Amino acid sequence: MKTPRFLFTCFVAAIVAASGPALFAQSSKPNVIVILADDLGYADLGVQGGKDIPTPNIDSIAKNGIRFTQAYVSCPYCSPTRAGLNTGRYQTRFGHEFNEPAPEQRANFGLPLSEKTMGDRFKAEGYKTGAIGKWHLGYGAERRPMARGYDEFYGTLGNTPFIRATNFMDSRKPGEPVTLTDPNFYTTDAYAERAADFIKRHAAGPFLLYLPFNALHVPAQAPQKYLDRFPTIQSQERKLYAAMLSALDDAVGRVLGALREIRQEDNTLIFFTSDNGGPMTKMGQNGSNNGILRGQKGDVWDGGIHVPLFVQWKAKLPAGKVDHRPVISLDFLPTALAAAGAKVSAEWKLDGVNLLPFLQGTNTANPHDHLCWRFGPQWAIRQGNWKLVQGFDESTIAAPGQPNRYAVLKPQLFDLSADPGEKKDLSAAQPQKVAALKALYDQWNAENKDPAWLPNPNPAAAKKK
Repeated sequence: MKTPRFLFTCFVAAIVAASGPALFAQSSKPNVIVILADDLGYADLGVQGGKDIPTPNIDSIAKNGIRFTQAYVSCPYCSPTRAGLNTGRYQTRFGHEFNEPAPEQRANFGLPLSEKTMGDRFKAEGYKTGAIGKWHLGYGAERRPMARGYDEFYGTLGNTPFIRATNFMDSRKPGEPVTLTDPNFYTTDAYAERAADFIKRHAAGPFLLYLPFNALHVPAQAPQKYLDRFPTIQSQERKLYAAMLSALDDAVGRVLGALREIRQEDNTLIFFTSDNGGPMTKMGQNGSNNGILRGQKGDVWDGGIHVPLFVQWKAKLPAGKVDHRPVISLDFLPTALAAAGAKVSAEWKLDGVNLLPFLQGTNTANPHDHLCWRFGPQWAIRQGNWKLVQGFDESTIAAPGQPNRYAVLKPQLFDLSADPGEKKDLSAAQPQKVAALKALYDQWNAENKDPAWLPNPNPAAAKKK
């Protein structure tokens, strides 16, 4: 006859076997996932007011965490934003101001080797690190993810089609970048599958997963199964965009599902944002919608730099909270490091700040006194609700993708609390505020470097009006 002690031991063993190692062999440090959409419109997500494209999985991050209404990226363009996000520093500090130049001039393009990435920082803390998706921080071997702190990489080194991806690499298959030939390969689906695999393989944690999708960047492509979800959308451009966004939402759902499967969702700090605003009429027009915001990708008007941002960490942060304080993607790195219990050295000269005290309610101030942007002849500064901006004149647009043909307006002043669409210029009525903000911007800009390269086409060639 089996004793009660024996039966109890068998019962506990059965629970352990059924639950898997994640239940008992978890790291005390949180996992970190950074999900980056590409060219997402500010008003396209359901939780942002979008009506025609359901995004329940992405919306769930906001509902289970914190949604920021005044979140920014450090540039209205792909590669510079990634450089800032990965380093926690304004990319203009080290000359990474633009996307890559013409192919024959790309040898030195990419994140400078003097800079440390998010992968470097977390690898030093004992994390397993993975980058899956669109890298866009250099093509040469010394600038690829595997040389920049990431244990694993699966994705493309730059912009790519969704189907038959170009400049594709898989760290499991050493070799040079290739163009994929499988017509059934779709980047968004493939990245979701590999991300879920990465999460499950590192169930014991801790891990850092940097997940920059190429959705919703052009060329717009989507499998029929996603297009079929939107039979009532008449515009072909918008329908393709809806299909790509729906695929992205499914991908986010797979990532969240993998976390739940290994019982690590509560112990994972998740950021979701976009690299810039939607390109509605230029710079790779994709059918996006920026709502009331002025401008779009490539502009330092809010339509180019003001983005959705949701942060979830179920174990430590409140759910369903909306925060109206200005923050920036440079904050991701110091916030995640603080969550991991890592020490940040002053020698790193991070421009981002640790948001945890603000998110947890112990600090009610604004995380930043001011935020700044420089992108060629365009620049802007925001302090509180005031924004001083020298932006492109939209009326001078000659052709999509030709920013060097735009004129630049004189600096304009806006009160974003009353005028989020930047329609009413107050510079004439508030000359002292203009002068004070310009002086603060100049002080910030004096610490920047000249661009290390110029893109093709070149926004720096724009004419002042």
